[in-house]
Amino acid sequence: MKTEVERILQSDTLRNADALRRLLAYLAEKSLSGEADHLKEYTIGVDAFGKPAGYDPRQDSIVRLQVGRLRQKLAEYYRTEGREDQVIIDLPKGRFRLQSETRPPSSAPVPPPVEPKTPQLAPGWRRAALALGFALAVAWAGYSTIRLWQERQTSAPLRAAWTPELSTIWAPFVVADRPLILAVGTPLFISLGGLDMLRDLNVNRWEDALRSPSVGAFRRILKDPPMQPRYHYAPVDELDAAFLLGKLLSTRQPHISLATSTHLSLQEIESNNMVFVGSPALFDELLRGLPVDQQLVQERWGVRNLHPQRGEPSFFADRNVFGPSEDGEVYVLISHAPGPLGIGDVASFTSGTSPGRLSAVQWLTDPALARTLAQKLTASDGRIPRYYQVLVKTKFKDAVPMETSYVLHRSLAQTARGSRP
Repeated sequence: MKTEVERILQSDTLRNADALRRLLAYLAEKSLSGEADHLKEYTIGVDAFGKPAGYDPRQDSIVRLQVGRLRQKLAEYYRTEGREDQVIIDLPKGRFRLQSETRPPSSAPVPPPVEPKTPQLAPGWRRAALALGFALAVAWAGYSTIRLWQERQTSAPLRAAWTPELSTIWAPFVVADRPLILAVGTPLFISLGGLDMLRDLNVNRWEDALRSPSVGAFRRILKDPPMQPRYHYAPVDELDAAFLLGKLLSTRQPHISLATSTHLSLQEIESNNMVFVGSPALFDELLRGLPVDQQLVQERWGVRNLHPQRGEPSFFADRNVFGPSEDGEVYVLISHAPGPLGIGDVASFTSGTSPGRLSAVQWLTDPALARTLAQKLTASDGRIPRYYQVLVKTKFKDAVPMETSYVLHRSLAQTARGSRP
């Protein structure tokens, strides 16, 4: 590891990033000595960045910010200067210990196709379909923007349409002194030589794509074309969900903006109220790190019930998600938690499928569904919990939500800090 780290430290990628070079050298030293697994954010702030003894990581996010930037720089290094390196240095999310892995050899056998893990290659007509999908996504985004502008021009009727339940649920997000960002998940696509595009459902980080055997196998089929990450695609259901949210919230929150999951900085997340819509894999690190004791966790094929009550399963499993038709039944998680520093509010709508995520948003934008949800959340004292999680079941046909129903909810307790850095 020492040789590989030294090569990165001397690279052009980190030439003008003194803080990141210092952080990488520090983490390498601690990883080689076996101390990295016990590192704390406070310790790194003091030792690597010269913070004073009274430094409070909850108020100063320099460590989290620089760790995130270092991961980005490592990914950039391995797709440019280090693309021929045989050993890859990685900094897994949620940890401070560097890992070194040998790049899979080019002669590795092509793995047999296994559904649904086989990446979806888009040559020929699939390439055209993918291009059409991009065009539709862009067109839909433009259409939604125009529609949202039109709705703003007639905001008085929309304001009058706010029900007491919608007002109560969204009250923390429409405060004047804290802007709101709607963040839409944008999954990783891999460009192979320009026109060919690859999407592996198991790969959501560029550093994972670099060492993925299945991605490597497809590259060899295409005679090893250069790879580049692409984040141009967002599912139409996510854009529809963002439109519903923007249409509702913009009448009471003038400081609202739209962002993608790949273009959010930690400073933006800490300085704004946030609403996330997307696959759990795209927001996993942030949601797990929020200072709240989560009771339900969205996973790829369902929702994990961490503390089942009598008669409840420990896992709510999705059904027929990858069946022969686009019909299925999925569980959707709606969460309201405090911001990363315990300041502000974060709402998230997560599911293993896009129709599920759209149906989750409908529960907090449709007056009738919001009324049902508010009734379920209301405690004996007549108040809704400050933070909560709601589990909803959605049945969809031809990828369109047809029926949704409330399953259960949990009140959440705020903690001093999140569970992961």
